[in-house]
Amino acid sequence: MKKVLITGGAGFIGSNYVRYMLEKYPDYHVVVLDKLTYAGNLANLADIEQNYGDRYTFVKGDIADPVAVDQAMKDCQYVLNFAAESHVDRSIEQPGQFIMTDVYGTFVLLEAAKKYAVERFVQISTDEVYGHIPQGSSKEGDRLETRSPYSASKAGGELMAHAYYVTYGVPVLITRGSNNYGPYQYPEKLIPLFITNVIDNIQVPVYGDGQQIRDWIYVLDHCSGIDLVLHKGQLGEAYNVGGGNERTNLEITHKILELTGKPLDLIKYVKDRPGHDRRYSLDTTKIRQLGWEPQFTFETAMRQTVEWFLKNEKWWRPLKSGEFQEYYQRQYANR
Repeated sequence: MKKVLITGGAGFIGSNYVRYMLEKYPDYHVVVLDKLTYAGNLANLADIEQNYGDRYTFVKGDIADPVAVDQAMKDCQYVLNFAAESHVDRSIEQPGQFIMTDVYGTFVLLEAAKKYAVERFVQISTDEVYGHIPQGSSKEGDRLETRSPYSASKAGGELMAHAYYVTYGVPVLITRGSNNYGPYQYPEKLIPLFITNVIDNIQVPVYGDGQQIRDWIYVLDHCSGIDLVLHKGQLGEAYNVGGGNERTNLEITHKILELTGKPLDLIKYVKDRPGHDRRYSLDTTKIRQLGWEPQFTFETAMRQTVEWFLKNEKWWRPLKSGEFQEYYQRQYANR
């Protein structure tokens, strides 16, 4: 049986990938290491515990803690690092936390991967490392032009991973995903925040003119891309995983209002984010040459996502209290 360590497996993308892997590979045992910060949620894994308990182990721990990492990684052949501080707005508030997790935590994982001679180590990164792309699409060899503490911390983790490949021969692969959406996404991010707000007839805060462009990918398409890179990617290489769905934030907002039957007057334009990147776009030729392509259309996946949040209020309502409300007030009250 192949033993796989998935860090950040109680988060949004990580939990979806844990489920994807256990369903696809009956001979894999998955170990989840997660610190359970505000965005890590054991409820994301409740069905996994029930359905795959004999092939699933949960370990609470921080990737920046060498002892926890050493214990979790022992006997694992594959490692996928989803663990990260990941919200740009929070990185502007508290950049130090992002450096500790996204850079130092990655270093700790790489040290353990070197010690245990793992077979493959996948560093999950983001299209934001390329920075603002006015025209064309980013290719894997393009210069990294980070513009927020979040993207800088993710680039730092990437560069450390690549250095361990070159210097120590750690079998590293890197994926750079575009903006994800889908089930179990913490409601600070645009799509789940806006869906859950409009369900309660609360206005949605659109930054600036709302014309910022992102390439959106359904989380299960992202999972399949990561999985292909894990098994078929060339060591030492980076792979873009994008959905090919470039939409403005305002278009996304209108689609959510359309799917929920809510009025346009729920849109509230607010002061833009400092250093807000105008456009991201990924060239996915490289991963498509491995045989990957998205399986979900934007229309279908958005409809499924809205329906999931409508049906799972018991999951998201508790998350929008306490710490979330304090953050929401800090972020939007005076904007």
